[in-house]
Amino acid sequence: MDQRSKLIAIIDDDEAMQDSLRDLMEAAGLSARCFGSTEEFLKSDLHGKAACLILDVRMPKMSGLELQAKLKEEGSNLPIIFITAHGDARMRIQAMRRGAVEFLAKPFDHRLLLKRVHTALDM
Repeated sequence: MDQRSKLIAIIDDDEAMQDSLRDLMEAAGLSARCFGSTEEFLKSDLHGKAACLILDVRMPKMSGLELQAKLKEEGSNLPIIFITAHGDARMRIQAMRRGAVEFLAKPFDHRLLLKRVHTALDM
């Protein structure tokens, strides 16, 4: 399947970040859909269909790390790229041990993010 036909799900409670990331993905020829919460994503028709998640760590109600754990419990191998303005070494280690593709601190290099998205889509 061509990478352009695979959908990237962006989950971040910051609408400006959602818009920026969607624009970045679309400028790179990728499809993206944004969600303001982990719950919104889980209730969507994309739960189980997205090819990659770009996921903020700190979210209201269910955190990004909690969503990662839930997806693992469900048997999902969905590639996850974490982004955060409030991360620490413990969070990074936890995310990476659970199989995250990357754990990027905001602000991050957009070229690196795109590189990691392509890596995730090739998985």
